[in-house]
Amino acid sequence: MATRTRRGSAKRAAGPAGGTSGSDRRDELLGIAAALFATRGYAETTVRDIADEAGILSGSLYHHFSSKEAMLDEILRGFLTDLLDRFNRIEREFEDPRQALDELIAASFQSISTTPHAVALYQNQVDTLLRQPGFEYVGECSRQVEKAWLRVLLAGQKAGVFREDVDMNLMYRFIRDTVWSTVRWYRPRGKYKPEAVAKQYLDVLYGGLLTS
Repeated sequence: MATRTRRGSAKRAAGPAGGTSGSDRRDELLGIAAALFATRGYAETTVRDIADEAGILSGSLYHHFSSKEAMLDEILRGFLTDLLDRFNRIEREFEDPRQALDELIAASFQSISTTPHAVALYQNQVDTLLRQPGFEYVGECSRQVEKAWLRVLLAGQKAGVFREDVDMNLMYRFIRDTVWSTVRWYRPRGKYKPEAVAKQYLDVLYGGLLTS
């Protein structure tokens, strides 16, 4: 469940909206909206809330976006498209399945660090979005992401790199849920860098907790 933030926290996270124009202003407004959607909930966030955080009148927001739903669409579409492109690029560039899996996991933790609000928004809203007209691409992107990961896992199994007795459909779900749920506690400005988190995760994934 999403947690609430103190008034003004989304504005500080996204940066001030004043003194900019054009695409910079749009990006700042999207950053504020993403932070509010992720922390307060999409349904609970109003256009006025977004405008207040940005320090503008509600009507001014419509100079940039036609609706709150249009902002949600732009945030999610950009995030999912970029993520899928990154995963597909990793699959193409790394022929060794273990190295490809390492890179997929590292890229996931990097996304959590650089776009935490988009990740949290997707995690919190995905079930609702799958039933919402106009957001069919969310389900399609999710399926394409799953296929990319499964191709890497199955290639590793076929090559003898990964264990033959492991159900890779279950393995994908284990990895997906443990990695992406990290967004609930990870703090980009905290003590753990995404590279360190990825390394720790991979060490446990491959070696386990047992000393022998």
